[in-house]
Amino acid sequence: MQRKDAEKRIAQLRDVINEYRYQYHVHDTSTMSEAAADSLKHELSQLESQYPDLITPDSPTQRVAGQALDKFSKVKHRVPMISLSDVFNEAEVRAWITRMEKLLPGSKHEFFCDIKMDGLACALIYEDGVLTQAVTRGDSRVGEDVTANVRTIENVPLKLHGNSSLTHGRTEIRGEIVMFKKDFDALNAARKKSGEALFKNPRNLAAGTIRQLDPALVAARPLTFIGYDMLRDDSGELPTHQSVYSALTQIGIETSGRQRHFSTLSGVMQYVHTLDDERLNLPFNTDGLVIKVDDREQFAKLGVVGKSPRGAVAYKYEAEEATTIVRDIVISIGRTGAATPVAVFDPVDVAGTTVQHASLHNADEIARKDIRVGDTVIIYKAGDIIPQVERVLTELRPNGTEAFDYKKELAKQYPELDFERADGDVVYRVAGATGPMLLKRALQHFASRQALDIDTLGEKNVIALVDSGLVSNFADIYRLTVNDLLQIDRFADVSARKLIDAIAETKQPPLERFVYALGIRHVGTQTAIDVVNHFGSMDAIATATIDQLRSVEGVGKVVAESIVAWFADPDNQQLLSEFDALGVEPVYEQKSGNLVGKSFVVTGTLTSMSRDVAADAIRDQGGTFQSSVGKDTDYLVAGGKVGASKLKKAEQYGTKVITEEQFQELMS
Repeated sequence: MQRKDAEKRIAQLRDVINEYRYQYHVHDTSTMSEAAADSLKHELSQLESQYPDLITPDSPTQRVAGQALDKFSKVKHRVPMISLSDVFNEAEVRAWITRMEKLLPGSKHEFFCDIKMDGLACALIYEDGVLTQAVTRGDSRVGEDVTANVRTIENVPLKLHGNSSLTHGRTEIRGEIVMFKKDFDALNAARKKSGEALFKNPRNLAAGTIRQLDPALVAARPLTFIGYDMLRDDSGELPTHQSVYSALTQIGIETSGRQRHFSTLSGVMQYVHTLDDERLNLPFNTDGLVIKVDDREQFAKLGVVGKSPRGAVAYKYEAEEATTIVRDIVISIGRTGAATPVAVFDPVDVAGTTVQHASLHNADEIARKDIRVGDTVIIYKAGDIIPQVERVLTELRPNGTEAFDYKKELAKQYPELDFERADGDVVYRVAGATGPMLLKRALQHFASRQALDIDTLGEKNVIALVDSGLVSNFADIYRLTVNDLLQIDRFADVSARKLIDAIAETKQPPLERFVYALGIRHVGTQTAIDVVNHFGSMDAIATATIDQLRSVEGVGKVVAESIVAWFADPDNQQLLSEFDALGVEPVYEQKSGNLVGKSFVVTGTLTSMSRDVAADAIRDQGGTFQSSVGKDTDYLVAGGKVGASKLKKAEQYGTKVITEEQFQELMS
């Protein structure tokens, strides 16, 4: 192709490719397929390689990464990139408006809102529509020149779209460099597949990527620029923030698409709450909403206080990270025999919920992060759901703390068990125990008479169900059908239907029996009753702090820690979710009867009932069944062949000794 024809073709290709980029990134529409666009870029690259003097800085081919830098140069901002003051509720928003009204009396304020992006603030500088420089916020007055890196971001126009006054002279676009959640997840999935360490979160990755000295690395990571402000020498061109956003779209800058204009505070607050409900489903991470005075002249007159403009605030949603202090590290034994460490810390609000514990996964993870009792740690929500310890603030570590000795703690917390760690495994497990063996024991307990009392689900049927693979956790029994059971030699039609019916009858068990059935270490029948009576619901027990649990009579530090550790175990959390999905809904009923508030010990042989039946009868009427006589025991029920030691204790504590007949009279 002759030079004259090539020059014309190059100009046409640039226009078509830039229009494709503009429609795709700004209007979320596509004028052609990605393959077609790539083909045009290839043709443009071929022509430019033939005529290199026709290459311009704004050509779509010039996004390619350049040479690595030795360091970033410093750039002073013409107008400081100041940060916003935070507000956390409507009262603080009203107080902000009141302050503005005092400074500008008689002025009517309208508001412009946009989602607060969680990324790296950056300014793009265009001269006559061509990108010449990209500068980070830095300390608000001086940033770093990251032009080579920003040029690799696909949605950043190397040349502004259209031909208007905004594409002439100096135009500064301010915005946020972010990584979308889907891109972050895809990147981590690829790294996991190749055995590389995973990145923690999109915000840190976006910021860290832009500060890489090698543009080739930046080009390999999917970043996006989202604009939110524009500075021009002629401030009259853009009288409102609403007009700024229209202008950004006009010249080819992508915006969040969540910007809104309001004339009243009630409209603003309604939008605040709407976005709070929607933000977890947004394609990017956010921690709040920016609220500005829409009139830019008013905004300028209000000025700056400290490092923040008076005309704007950032409404912050509940924190997605917080700090707290580790009070203990307890170890939970899961259904496979795995020993999982759990950090117990001071309750703290993270992403709208109060958390007080987090799985530390295994001994290697504790050692890697060097987590110790007494440490101040940063907590975050993984996937906005599961609390995790991000890192330790070692500068706040108290003197005298010791590294967590995993083997020593296992021996201390479980003196009756031995543990082993197989080669290549990161988890300690109960020695000699297998998952199926532990499950059989646990399921027998779950179905036992004092627990859910599931008729015909005895030892042999439990073994058959687990060995057949039909049951891999407690919840699986509620998935069973008659046809499933008929596959096992032990079951015929009648026995299969009998078991299915018996299981179905336990879908709304008494809460205290359900808690006992779960097999939480150190939680016996009476402790389960005491805890349930104190808290009244499964959710309240699951979220109770150690101090709250210890306020229950008879619950000490060891029991409280065991309960907290059980509910912190991810396997147990999943199990409870499965119960819920299968319609298993434990019911709490406040006990009433003649024995409310009274404590009983039964000794000797009863003729009318067994000791277990007597214990159930006491509990059903609101009384407390105790295994031994203590200061708080009201009655000792003495049957036949009574031991002298209990009678002596009853005399010592002033406990009333009654006969079996007197006991029955009390109940009736």
